[in-house]
Amino acid sequence: MKPVLTLTLTAAIALSAPAAFAKPHLRDVAKIDNSLMYLGIADELRKSCDNIGARMMRALGYVNSLKSEARKLGYTKDEIEDYVTSKAEKKRMRAKATQYLKSKGVQPGDKAAFCAYGRQQITQKTTIGSLLKAK
Repeated sequence: MKPVLTLTLTAAIALSAPAAFAKPHLRDVAKIDNSLMYLGIADELRKSCDNIGARMMRALGYVNSLKSEARKLGYTKDEIEDYVTSKAEKKRMRAKATQYLKSKGVQPGDKAAFCAYGRQQITQKTTIGSLLKAK
């Protein structure tokens, strides 16, 4: 192979490599995005329901494990922070959580059903329930 052609091919491969390894936005990483939704639902449950409290240390550990997972996937501290503090992402996450809860039979504004769902999650020891405790 001619040296110029080899150099051109090497340069083309090197320039295309970053595109091949580009990370998806964190919202598109289902494990992270869904886990944050569960965390948000648990937080809303503890705020809305008098008979449900938070397992704060467990929730803190959960948050730290999500950050660690995102870092292992190659996301920087700033990328993670931008994702979790973005107003647009928070709005999208609220809509996603509302749809998720509707799929579980909980209609928006139905506090009794929402709190019953929370108690059920605690009893069933789901991800959401593991972040909560009955009072």
